[in-house]
Amino acid sequence: MCGINGVFHFSSNNSQPDLIAKMNDALIHRGPDAEGAFVLNNVQLGHRRLSIIDVSQNSNQPFISSDENYVIVFNGEIYNFKSLKNQLTDYSFRTQSDTEVVLAAYIKWGEKCVNFFNGMFAFAIYNKHKNDLFIARDRLGIKPLYYFYSNDVFIFSSSLKSILSTGLVEKKMSQNGLVDYLRYQTVHAPDTIIENIKVLMPGCLAKINEEDGLVIREFWNITTFFQTTKGGEAEVHAAIKNKLSESVEMQLVADVPFGAFLSGGIDSSLLVGLMAQAHDKKVDTFSVVFKETEFSEQEYAKLVADKFKTNHHEIELTVRDFRDLIPEALSFMDHPSGDGPNTFVVSKKTREAGIKMAISGLGGDELFCGYSIFNQIPTLQAKKWLRSFPAYARGPMASLYRSLKKTVAADKIAQIMTLENFDTEDIYQYYRQVFLDEQVAKLLNKSVLTRNVVFDSVSDLIGYKQTGWYLPKLSRISVAEISTYMQNVLLRDADQMSMANSLEIRVPFLDHELVELAMGIPDNIKNPITPKKILTDIYGDFLPKEVYQRQKMGFVLPYDTWLKNDLRSFCQTKIDYLKTTGHFNAHELDKLWNCFLNGSKRITWSRIWPLVVLANWMQQNNVR
Repeated sequence: MCGINGVFHFSSNNSQPDLIAKMNDALIHRGPDAEGAFVLNNVQLGHRRLSIIDVSQNSNQPFISSDENYVIVFNGEIYNFKSLKNQLTDYSFRTQSDTEVVLAAYIKWGEKCVNFFNGMFAFAIYNKHKNDLFIARDRLGIKPLYYFYSNDVFIFSSSLKSILSTGLVEKKMSQNGLVDYLRYQTVHAPDTIIENIKVLMPGCLAKINEEDGLVIREFWNITTFFQTTKGGEAEVHAAIKNKLSESVEMQLVADVPFGAFLSGGIDSSLLVGLMAQAHDKKVDTFSVVFKETEFSEQEYAKLVADKFKTNHHEIELTVRDFRDLIPEALSFMDHPSGDGPNTFVVSKKTREAGIKMAISGLGGDELFCGYSIFNQIPTLQAKKWLRSFPAYARGPMASLYRSLKKTVAADKIAQIMTLENFDTEDIYQYYRQVFLDEQVAKLLNKSVLTRNVVFDSVSDLIGYKQTGWYLPKLSRISVAEISTYMQNVLLRDADQMSMANSLEIRVPFLDHELVELAMGIPDNIKNPITPKKILTDIYGDFLPKEVYQRQKMGFVLPYDTWLKNDLRSFCQTKIDYLKTTGHFNAHELDKLWNCFLNGSKRITWSRIWPLVVLANWMQQNNVR
């Protein structure tokens, strides 16, 4: 796990040798163990290393091939690198690292090498003879890769801030990105909050050279690589059990101390149990616990730790301790997001305990129906009587419902009631929306907004006539969750907040072969009568019943109270700053803030916090 940088000038006369040093300095937290740079003519590559596999200096990067023609910078882990190494007998290896395996695979198979990799990765390989650059990003988007492309230069990095450090990109807010951020507390790939800085999409590769410029191609897509499930329930359960165990076992390969986040929920508890089965030594587990019992899952994590005899670490924080760490977490935010401090705190305390790699249960909810939406969308689609009324006739019903309920949920339901179609993509666009369009328009003084990115991207994956249309209905919801919220909020936050503490997070549920298997499972077998019922059916005897028979809790903290009291001055300052940027309607900002302070159920803390984060990020990075 590391940070990578690169600059490719389309004219060698434009090369600036000091750029890569600036970029590396911006990534020191991602790789405190070693730093390296490669400069040749019009190309510069940089690397900051967090040593996990083959920690010797021989594996430092940029790494040059044995024939000295290829140079690689690599971020991530290839879990099947040992088996691949056995297939690359014509290459003379000098290290035990997965980095060199990636390089050797590219030399042998070219761009098709990505099809052989099982892991999380973002890497770039420079060919000296051809003077071209090859870059690729893993299938699920676990590792980030930002880039800037113009007629003069191509710049890439693990960090958006690193690209800004070059001074070659104007620090200008993307207007489309701003609308997207207000809607969803993030900006969806391939766009970012900065105009002209993009994200290489998951499952994509690219080539860069002087003749063709930048050419991007997709090598994997979640809706075209799913496996059609064979057999009945017993066969499906056995396949999931085998694949998940295999994924956990592969992802335990490391040459440094590692552990697992243990919340006491189904996903993390299951992974800890599988780790205990696969590993000879006691597993180190880490739980954040609070004296305030309403926020703590301590008893459930302890049950799991005792059952699997782990070396359990309880990181006790007061709610005040957690709150006091928020400013530090925000200072490390590479791209603004309405989430993230939770992961920062857990990562910080885990790293302080001497752990460099941790297993996380991220992805379990999205694959195996852990969220309420997996029941809500099918239930709504089954209400055929509602669709018997024309959309215009449903308008008054929606308005009445909204006026009576006066909550965020009621506002969203009212929007859904007036839809022409009730397909998954139509309904889903409202599920994760923070500010509805009428609120966004008022905040930005706009009469017309850009198209809804979530609706468009989900439609492109599972809409009528798309390959994803043939997925089971519950899997279509999974695709929507994975391709939007998970990739652009959860995975982005997990990466930027863990790497802020020089900690690598691995996610066994996102093994691409497990994802392909899960997408093909029929609805009647997944059937989310209770959250993740399919997992509890498979592993019911494996886990303590208290873990999966309780209500889903999540990492709940008193943000509402904090923002109105201890953090009120901080938030007020940030809201006031937004008024000065020229983007926002000052009156509407004040109205939102006052409604929140007065307890409006329509303006919750989760609507205010993304605004505070955005203002803080703009100030720290001098973005206009």
